[in-house]
Amino acid sequence: MNPSARRDFKNGLFDQFARVGKALASGRRLEIIELLAQRERTVEEVARVADLSVANASQHLRLLLSAGLVEARKDRLFVRYRLADERVFHLWQAVREVGEHRIAEIDRLVRSVLTDRSSLQAVALAELRRKLREGSLVVLDVRPPEEFAAGHIPGARNIPLAELGTRLKSLPRNRQIVAYCRGPYCVLADDAVAILRAKGLNALRLDQGFPDWKAQGHPVETSVPV
Repeated sequence: MNPSARRDFKNGLFDQFARVGKALASGRRLEIIELLAQRERTVEEVARVADLSVANASQHLRLLLSAGLVEARKDRLFVRYRLADERVFHLWQAVREVGEHRIAEIDRLVRSVLTDRSSLQAVALAELRRKLREGSLVVLDVRPPEEFAAGHIPGARNIPLAELGTRLKSLPRNRQIVAYCRGPYCVLADDAVAILRAKGLNALRLDQGFPDWKAQGHPVETSVPV
């Protein structure tokens, strides 16, 4: 290969890789990736959960689609989007990990907004797996029912955060409770633990979310949505 052809090859190759980087270069699109890691969604659902206009959500999804990070399927009148495969979530995990270690502002944001987190003891995935084998705790999934139905930690109970206050009596007071939600920066589990502790229950939060559990190859259950 002559030098000119070699340079054209390198330029073309790295420009194609850069399409992935361009698709990730938006906080809203990274949030969409985390949302699609829970389950597939329509444009309208993405817009509602991510607090975007439908037009804006559609634009972000088209860019992710063009980079091969998501796939779409027609479902009657709707188009449903999902992550292309598990490697897309692994890519988001890698971005998250590098950011946590190299960008000090991330830690400052977490400390300034999630002010109670330092007092909420966290359980790591490996420790949760061990405790599940021992049968020594209750796992509480506080995500919406549709996300729980699409996939959850085996044996977990689904009580969405909005319903937790009225369903406390269904939880045992003599066992430890570990609450989880969408990911390490999802505040649903933090709020759930605060509510449970205020009522005298022994509650901890999982330090990551359901997609992280799944990505490590741990078993997953699905169910029919209520």
